[in-house]
Amino acid sequence: MIPNRAKVDALRKQYPPGTRIKLGHMDDSYPVEPGTGGTVRFIDDIGSLGIEWDNGRSLSLIPGEDTFSIQHMQTLNFYMPMTVRILETDEWGEYLTDDPMPISDQEAVSYADLIREALLKERIPEEAERGLMLYHRENDSVKAKVQSFQFDVNVREGKLWGVAECVLREPLNAVEMDSLINEIIGQASDGLGESFEQRDLKTADGNIINASLWDSDKTWTIQTEQERFSPSELPEVCLSTLPSTGEIICIKRDESGYYPSEWETGNAEKNRKIVDYHNQRRGITPAQEEAMVGRSLFGWNTPAADPSCYEKRV
Repeated sequence: MIPNRAKVDALRKQYPPGTRIKLGHMDDSYPVEPGTGGTVRFIDDIGSLGIEWDNGRSLSLIPGEDTFSIQHMQTLNFYMPMTVRILETDEWGEYLTDDPMPISDQEAVSYADLIREALLKERIPEEAERGLMLYHRENDSVKAKVQSFQFDVNVREGKLWGVAECVLREPLNAVEMDSLINEIIGQASDGLGESFEQRDLKTADGNIINASLWDSDKTWTIQTEQERFSPSELPEVCLSTLPSTGEIICIKRDESGYYPSEWETGNAEKNRKIVDYHNQRRGITPAQEEAMVGRSLFGWNTPAADPSCYEKRV
């Protein structure tokens, strides 16, 4: 039965282009796999939903025959300290130094609007839907679950922070979370962030500032908004090594067991260095790591979960 114009119009209002859906069941000889996500691109004149499926297919959905649900997007923000440097000029417009000099947190905050405006100008039309996820090379679950991420700035607790604003189609497991974090770090250090920090931003008083999302200094960390500003005892996710083999594992808070990590090298000593480096970048202490291992193995409501148990032994 072909729906009337009023019903088609109602469907177009209910499922506008860009709506994310998840397939339940498709009545077709060669159906898309149940559970596959997709994006509505159009609704034709007979009420079929034109879908761009995450697996690359483009088979339409027929309401009333096929079952599906709307995927409600989730937001996940990661915060990282920003470094701002300045080239000051004298009354004749000559630079006072050859190299930009770091400025205080209070001074950096005063340039938040200028830096935000410059970051927004870095965005290009091709990134409108996926943001910097457009450049994620692997056709994996992270690409399927993360709709987009973009960089912005925010002022919190008297400091200027770089923010990776992530939109998720579905929750991430520990390995996916770790992969997303490394994707963000890559963009902050070698991708957009590398080119952005070379932009000379002219201030109202004629000086030049350069803003960096990433820093090689050991104090630089990347954390979720909750970890940074409303910390619980334990991080969202961390890396560790198995005592028996030295294999790198990935642990997610409140999940039992662990996941193998893509950082595995087959060498226990190298693995330990990798774990220490990445946990340090996430602001994760050795005590927190040990507590995460203990909880994942013995339960999240046991004394093994309390970082203070390990801090006292240090």
